[in-house]
Amino acid sequence: MAGLETEVLELPEWRHVYSGKVRDLYEPAGSAPETSETILVVASDRISAYDFVLDTEIPDKGKVLTQLSLWWFEQLQVPHHVVSLDVPEAVAGRAMVVQRLDMYEVECIARGYLTGSGLAEYRESGTVTGIDLPAGLVDGSKLEPAIFTPSAKADVGEHDENITFGQMARLIGDTPADRLRQLTLDVYTRAEAIARERGIILADTKVEFGLNASGQIVLGDEVLTPDSSRFWDADDYAPGRSQPSFDKQFVRDWLTGPESGWDRASGEAPPELPADVVAKTRARYVEAYERLTGRAFTA
Repeated sequence: MAGLETEVLELPEWRHVYSGKVRDLYEPAGSAPETSETILVVASDRISAYDFVLDTEIPDKGKVLTQLSLWWFEQLQVPHHVVSLDVPEAVAGRAMVVQRLDMYEVECIARGYLTGSGLAEYRESGTVTGIDLPAGLVDGSKLEPAIFTPSAKADVGEHDENITFGQMARLIGDTPADRLRQLTLDVYTRAEAIARERGIILADTKVEFGLNASGQIVLGDEVLTPDSSRFWDADDYAPGRSQPSFDKQFVRDWLTGPESGWDRASGEAPPELPADVVAKTRARYVEAYERLTGRAFTA
């Protein structure tokens, strides 16, 4: 992904091994490479848009993502990868020690509402990842029941590719594919009900699974955050139009608007975000955390 020049923190007793769009991964310093049973996952304040990691960060975004993921792990009745919150002081609140997993090379997506890439495919073919849907659906239509629409993982900077369930089964095997589909829909169903009680619609979500050292399927990465899920305010929900989301929409709108002066097709990196866009985006992430958890966010 363009713009992925990140400053890596030096953390006592941990060795940096990888940086993604948002997260940095560390291994215990005394372990041989890729042999440790645990990994330190640090969520940065980086934000990406249109295949660029922006130069401007969103204060406290990493803490919001981490704390919200931890809250959801408590709510879900699914084995997860978190081992400990005993992390270096420099990354307290935005890091967790997790099991090393052998991750499945698929993104597991549950959609309870039609929007985004699913809507685009539906308008072309009447299907989403090969699943036939009723005619006459519009942006924001509720899907009953929710559907499972996997994608194949792409390298950093590339777009994940939507695939059919049959293609997924050929990639990872029939039995794991069936299990991941059921786990994903179970996670979505439980989370959708919890969010709805708080006046928020969970339109769709992406989760990832891997195998731990014992061969158990475990929920990994982040879960049910504004970066991995589409949350809408139930009071504002109106099918037939794009729904405002609890995510980085302020960033996208500013970058593609006239004030930024940025041409998305130019191939050039986007400009720095103005302070008001940063503040509004931070507030939206914090609002999602507080509405869902019922807790006040403390930086």
